[in-house]
Amino acid sequence: MADSKSAEIRFRAAGAADAEAIAGVLRASLSSHGWMPVLHTPQEDLAFIRDIVLPHQAVTVAEAEGAIVGFIAVKESWIDQFYLAPDWTDQGIGSRLLEQATGGMGEAKLYCFQANAGARRFYERHGFRVAASRSGLANEEGLPDLLYVRR
Repeated sequence: MADSKSAEIRFRAAGAADAEAIAGVLRASLSSHGWMPVLHTPQEDLAFIRDIVLPHQAVTVAEAEGAIVGFIAVKESWIDQFYLAPDWTDQGIGSRLLEQATGGMGEAKLYCFQANAGARRFYERHGFRVAASRSGLANEEGLPDLLYVRR
């Protein structure tokens, strides 16, 4: 793994051919959290990215060393998916990816699991504020989450 000082990071719109690599980043990121239940197989992750995310959301990927290392999926004012490969966190890539995807938005909203302390700090550093909390009944994982909004 290189760091952002030595690896050139490129941002671009994702295409259908990126589905497998994006699903791999999703799986790696989710697997890095011990509190996250495993609900789907890698094949289901791929189908989700290929059939639901890519056709219906604006997806931006971050590439380094010829590989996709992160992605963000946005629809209207919602950030629906935002993941970095675990070896590529804490290097400024997420900040740049967030800016690439949301820079022109008047308002951006997302849900974040309460247990994800690192993501919560990240969003709060980037101007997001908690607007509501939920018990976990409204998400597939059954985990308490927070609605974050940045205006």
